[in-house]
Order: sequence, then C-alpha cells, then structure tokens
Amino acid sequence: MLTPLGWGTAAASVPLYAAGWWLGYPEPAVLAVAGLAAVGAAALWTLPRPKLEVRREIAPTRVERGRPAVGVLHVTNKGRGVRGLSAEDAAGATPVAVDVPRLRSGGTRTVTYRLPTARRGEIPVGPLRLVRADPLRLARRVREYGTPQILLVRPRTVRLGLLPSGRAHHLEGPTSDRSPAGTATFHALREYVIGDELRHIHWKSSARTGTLMVRQLVDASLPTTTVVLEARPGSWPAPDDFELAVDAAASVAVGAASASFPVRILTGDGQVADTRGGPDDVEVLLDRLTSVQTREGARSAVDAVRRVRAGGSLVVITPDDAELGRVAAVRGRFDRIVVLRVRPSAPAAAPPGVQVADFADLDALAEAWRRLGSAR
Repeated sequence: MLTPLGWGTAAASVPLYAAGWWLGYPEPAVLAVAGLAAVGAAALWTLPRPKLEVRREIAPTRVERGRPAVGVLHVTNKGRGVRGLSAEDAAGATPVAVDVPRLRSGGTRTVTYRLPTARRGEIPVGPLRLVRADPLRLARRVREYGTPQILLVRPRTVRLGLLPSGRAHHLEGPTSDRSPAGTATFHALREYVIGDELRHIHWKSSARTGTLMVRQLVDASLPTTTVVLEARPGSWPAPDDFELAVDAAASVAVGAASASFPVRILTGDGQVADTRGGPDDVEVLLDRLTSVQTREGARSAVDAVRRVRAGGSLVVITPDDAELGRVAAVRGRFDRIVVLRVRPSAPAAAPPGVQVADFADLDALAEAWRRLGSAR
C-alpha cells in the first residue's frame, strides 16, 4: 500500500521524533509527527474503493499480426461520483494506459484504446487495473475490475495459388498409384494376383492380352498439401525470421484450403492441424498457427514427414539448406516437393526432384510462388 517514498518517510520520522524528544528540541519532533501524519493521511486517501462495473469488448477478437485492434471498456459507477481515474489495462505483458473520465453516480462512460498487435499469439486482455494514489505519492493502491478476454493475433498471409501436384485427374476426383485401395473409382488395369476378387476381372482385356486383368479401384481423394515448419530454436537465431516462416506456412495453407484441398501442418513436435479442405478450414488453420512457437528439444522437420501418409504436395519451410539432403530422401513419397528458405545466408542448388525458392518477405514469397507454379 505504501510506496517506497511513503516507507522512507515513515522510517525517517520515527528516529527523528526520538532524537528531538531525547535532545529536547521540539522542531524535529514536530517534523516527525507531520511526516507520520502525512503517511497516515495518504493511506486513508487511497482506502475508498470505487464501486465500478466494467464490461470489456475487443474488436476484432481475431486479427492479423500488425493490423489494428481496439479494446472498448464500458465503465459504470455504482457508487458515489468519482473524479477522473488513472488506469491501465493489461495486454499480455504490455500495460496499456487508459484514462477514465469523471463519473457521476450511476453514470456510464465508454473508453476506447488501441491494443498492441505486433507479436503473434494468444494475448490475454485485462483485467482493468485502477491505480489510486495520494497527491504526495506516499501511498498507492491497485484494484482490478472486469473479466479478462483473449485477443488472437494470427499470422500475416499473402495470396498464393495452389501448385499443381502432377497427379492424374479423374472425373470423380484425382487418383494416383498412391491412392488408397477402395471400391468406388476406377484408376487402371493391372494383372491379376492371388486374392483379387473375381468380380473385378476385366474379361475383354483379359481375352485380348491372354492374361487375367483386373480393374484397380481406389478411393478418389483430393491431394493433400503437407506444410512442414522447422521449429528448432537453434535454426532461427532471429525471432523475426521465424515469424516470417509462420506467415509463409499460413499463406501456403490458406491458399490450399481456399481452393477446397486438404491441408496438413506439421512441426518437429508433431501435427498442428489436419483439415479436409474448404473455406471454413481457413479460420481453423490460422487459429492453430497462432500458438506455434519454437521449442527446445524439438525434432527435425523432416523427421515429422516420415510419419505422415504419402501423396500430394510437400512444402518444407526452413532457414537454410541443412535439410535439403534429407528432404530429397523422401521425394519418392510425394508428387511434388517444394522447399521455401527464409532469408538464407547463401544460395543452394536444388536436389533432383525438389524445387527451392528463397524469400525475404511475403511479397517476395508471392513472386517466388508464382514462378514455381509456372515451372514445368
């Protein structure tokens, strides 16, 4: 309750009073009494608790990193009239100064202030902290009002198209040799092997070739875009580089989901999101990427790739060429592999079957992505 100045005044007043009384000088004793009286008055000054009701709104509750977001406080005075108050609202670790105007009894004031959105993450906003101090700053009392809310600062994105995967298409949906066996869609003819159902034998082709041929049926499915983000802290000495990497992952994922294709996002820690495709998945993907951070002990991004189902496009986001060789080792499991390098220190040659694009910001990413889409 007492500030350092208040404690110092009280501590100095006691020996000052004792010295004046012991030496028989009234002046020091008077000064000591005045000091103690000032400290006591300051404590009483801060004792009353304003009866306030605080309702908080955040607009919008989800915002792209760097875009504006505001907090709106509706403050109602349930007690006697109060003068203007100095307050602060917490936005994560950042205090935001809020000026509450004079409030008559029963009155309501609305206060709007800007929230910090420079850093991605789930940011708790609130509670409102009311600071009441005496004019001499000898005492200070802090009281909290209102229920905290969450502001989601999500990654920035740039519009990216869907890269062609190189997969053959069927009228009922894309198919490939990696498509799961099923009963719905014809993919190709192949030679009969023991265990195949006789009803799948294609008799005309068998008679023409002299070999039993069966229809290979698969479950038609859209190719999945797998986005793998390097999340080992040692790979990202500059925090801004990792933020750009998350923005790139969000841009690739949102582009595929907007085109109604399935999207899977992974880090070395495991799966971040797995969606079936569609515009509604865009919000899910952005929300999941909001909380992605680097972590000590995380595995390599390519280690995560080895545990996922093959097929579709693989996009690996990394700062350098350390993973290029390991990415090339899994190229046979995917129809297309792209490595996006964030502000690399030196150019690198792309291994066979792997496309490499370097970028230093989202505009450069959009241009590099356009070139990848036009490459044959």
